[in-house]
Amino acid sequence: MNFTILDWSAIVLYLAITLFLGLHFRGRSGKSVDDYFLSGRSVSWWLAGTSMVATTFAADTPLVVTGLVYTQGVAGNWLWWAFLLSGMMTVFLFARLWRRSGLLTDVQFAEMRYSGKPAAFLRGFRAIYLGLLMNCLILGWVTKAMTSIVATTMGVSERNALAICVFFLIPFTGIYVALGGLWGVLWTDLFQFALKMTIVIGVAWYAVRATGGMSMMLSKLADMRAAAGPNAGDATSFFPDFSRPITSEALWTLPALTFLVNLGIQWWAFWYPGAEPGGGGYIAQRIFSSRDERHGLLSVLWFNIAHYAVRPWPWILTALAAIVLYPHLEHPETGYMLIVTHYVPPALRGIVVAGFMAAFMSTIATQLNWGASYLVADFYRRFIKRDATEKHYVQISRLATVLLVIASAYVSAQLASIRSGWEFVLEIGAGTGGVYLLRWYWWRINAWSEISAMATAMVATVVLRVIAPFSGTAPVVFAKTALATTALTTLVWVVVTLVTAAEPEQVLVSFYRKVHPHVSGWKPVARLTPDIPPTHDLGRNLIAWALGCSMVYLALFGLGRLLMGPAWKGIALLAGSALCAAALYMDIARRWGVETAENARAAAELVR
Repeated sequence: MNFTILDWSAIVLYLAITLFLGLHFRGRSGKSVDDYFLSGRSVSWWLAGTSMVATTFAADTPLVVTGLVYTQGVAGNWLWWAFLLSGMMTVFLFARLWRRSGLLTDVQFAEMRYSGKPAAFLRGFRAIYLGLLMNCLILGWVTKAMTSIVATTMGVSERNALAICVFFLIPFTGIYVALGGLWGVLWTDLFQFALKMTIVIGVAWYAVRATGGMSMMLSKLADMRAAAGPNAGDATSFFPDFSRPITSEALWTLPALTFLVNLGIQWWAFWYPGAEPGGGGYIAQRIFSSRDERHGLLSVLWFNIAHYAVRPWPWILTALAAIVLYPHLEHPETGYMLIVTHYVPPALRGIVVAGFMAAFMSTIATQLNWGASYLVADFYRRFIKRDATEKHYVQISRLATVLLVIASAYVSAQLASIRSGWEFVLEIGAGTGGVYLLRWYWWRINAWSEISAMATAMVATVVLRVIAPFSGTAPVVFAKTALATTALTTLVWVVVTLVTAAEPEQVLVSFYRKVHPHVSGWKPVARLTPDIPPTHDLGRNLIAWALGCSMVYLALFGLGRLLMGPAWKGIALLAGSALCAAALYMDIARRWGVETAENARAAAELVR
């Protein structure tokens, strides 16, 4: 591509707006660590939720979705669609518990829930493991994707594209993050999300038009399937073909085994950033920053609606168009950028590049701020310098941001591919999710439960990658590896939990008093605190969880049918989604009405 003055103007304008927002919020972020990392705990639900969506909409996302659809059809998206089950569980079972905890980071949970040296070790280890190692891996694969985008759009070599990302885009992002803290991140995310959605919808429109329109594109896909013979699936199907063998390697087909692992195990057993079982990471950070429990819950609810129901179809339609327009790509992920290069009008190129920069920088911004919070609050402040001023810790936070910029640039240069980063992060967290779910609801979980789960998953992942005992296509091997790692990790942490001592009574009582978890798994502790009214909300929360999942999946598939037909199915599915939404709205309104009344009665009792 040859960039015109109009293209460069669009890019410069975008960069100027993001820098302005960082400078604008500099004063509000520099008062304390709470202001820098949590915006003073005063964020509205819509802003916190939109920031979460913007963070998960990285530069790599359209490329990875294109690769999934190109090789496995629309059903290939169950690799990440399955995480809705975990996300909705965070909404109704964990968001309020996180907000009640009053923590600065989710890593601090270790020394709130557990005690002694094991708890301190767990907190320090997770701060480095997540804040530096895993964070840099995530930053690395996102940078890898942006490098490919820059190389394609600007017509430069991969090496020069990497230099542009490493020496300009990431440091530029680091500047406005270091200046504006979380306030700067939140408002730039809002601006960037609006820009990104506008761009991907436009790209999808041009992609489908290039195939001859929606009807023609679907017809051509059907012809391609017929020409490929029995060894081809329906690329537009939302689900795998269960009539095939469970490990089928057919074209445009998601193996049923992989689907079953995605839907049956992955969502609760795997740790993955933005979809952690029980919440965590930057999701927990946004909950902590919310005004109150209600805003925390609604922020994650809006995130899940926008993440799974609103965003996917522009990417998916572009990916289906790529199958028609470029039927024999060696690297399917490149299909998205080929469409941008060949079919988006030249007058819009600068805006498209600015949109990808927004996707890249919104993710980088959150990862830098979130990772720095671990390194400073959970490692430096906890283990190195405990009695410094708030101003000192804000300065260290800015230095930590710079450290992450440098480290992520190195990791990006070492990664083989975007998908390799995704899969490694999923595999290394396989089997740990059960601990993160139960630590809130079962008093018997202790620090050694988490330590053993993390250690086993890490060792099992490395060993299985070295010995490579499984065969089949990449999705099948991934499913088999995930099953083996999950089974071994779960067995180890359950045994370790039962053979090690429970946490001291005073620690459990303190946690129970502060968080008020459902009483069933805490009966021994509840007997020690007769003054605390027992909480019996698990059943009601699970019903809300089921309604929330149904609402989003029905909306997701309804929009798909409305776009690709038949339209009447789309309307019916969307009507079902609306009914679930109405039931959920009434439940939330009734729940908060009851809680407000109970709080008023409690306040009246105190006055008397």
